[in-house]
Amino acid sequence: MLPGSIQISGETLSSAEIRDICESLRENSVRLLSLRGCQLSDRDFGRICRGVAESHSLAQLNLNLGIVSNINRVKQLAEALKTNRSIQSLFLHGSPLTDAGLALLNPALSIHPSLVALDLGDCMLGDEGINLICGLLPPDGAKSGLKELTLSANPGVTAKGWGRLAIAVAHSSQVRVLNLDYNPLGDQVAGMLAVAVASSRTLEVLDLEGTGLTNHSAQTLLDMVENYPTALRTLILAENSISPELQQQISDLLSEGEEEEENEAHEVTAREKNPWICQSNPSSQMVLVTSGLGESLLAETEM
Repeated sequence: MLPGSIQISGETLSSAEIRDICESLRENSVRLLSLRGCQLSDRDFGRICRGVAESHSLAQLNLNLGIVSNINRVKQLAEALKTNRSIQSLFLHGSPLTDAGLALLNPALSIHPSLVALDLGDCMLGDEGINLICGLLPPDGAKSGLKELTLSANPGVTAKGWGRLAIAVAHSSQVRVLNLDYNPLGDQVAGMLAVAVASSRTLEVLDLEGTGLTNHSAQTLLDMVENYPTALRTLILAENSISPELQQQISDLLSEGEEEEENEAHEVTAREKNPWICQSNPSSQMVLVTSGLGESLLAETEM
């Protein structure tokens, strides 16, 4: 039987329910475990963590909205992650981690062999937390690292912290999705991120919704998209003081870039399948290859 999912939202969980969940984890019958906004005792949280540690099938763990509510739970989760080898996506959105809590988690996160998607949105992080996260985005060629990172709504991070993250993103050989929505970034940080996007060979999605941007930073982003080759395919600029015209220009340029890449992939694939196809005869090319991420790991479960 293929592993399934357990998704519970906003419930108070009994010890019997926790026991059933833990048995499923130990039996490797769970691929997705989501306890979003649920209430459970510290003792039962520890039992869940031990089940996570023993599971070989669990690929996504969603503990959003306050499940990891104190330092003791952070320690228990860290211990579980040190043993677990299967988790690919970890959601902790809305957990009061602070930099101190992330420092406890970081050793386990940094050595986890499968983790590629991490949501630390609304976790009360500051610059020290960002420094730790930068270590999860190793420079090109160093080792594998995160492909998808969410840091939404962490207003305690300063421009200095975001600048360090921009540098890490510019040199990362892995990161494809970066969600920074609802942080007070402003035009200065947006300029740093534009440089990071222009330097990155992998970043495809950047969410800057509600980050205090103006037409000034939008013009910088437009110039970047227009004049530099970039992997970027989606740039979200909603809820900023940016004119609809500028947003449309950026969107049109990104769409043109994706169409060009699809056409190139189409031509290459067609030639590989039939080397006798003439390059100047596009009507002969019958294979269509599309580009893009498809479904994001971080989008597979709700916050």
